[in-house]
Amino acid sequence: MDKQTKAILAHVTIIGWIVALVLNQDPNKDEFASFYLRQMLGLSIIAAFLWIIPVLGWAISIVIIVFWVISLLAAARGEKKLTPFLGSYFQEWFKTL
Repeated sequence: MDKQTKAILAHVTIIGWIVALVLNQDPNKDEFASFYLRQMLGLSIIAAFLWIIPVLGWAISIVIIVFWVISLLAAARGEKKLTPFLGSYFQEWFKTL
């Protein structure tokens, strides 16, 4: 599976993320796919916490969905694009992926 397919798969539900993670293990590890695995893990964690907070959290979740769409489109184009505001932190926090 090529790097773009793994990156796009990481965007499609938690099951897709897990499949992309398994496919991206050594010796097939690709930095492009790893980049998007880290971005999606960070966005998923933030989205999960925001859904717990009534009204305000749900409103902010719309922004998370917009970030997800931007990330998906960038992955499909073969570009590395950090999630606004937190993307560099995701890369640092989850660098073992």
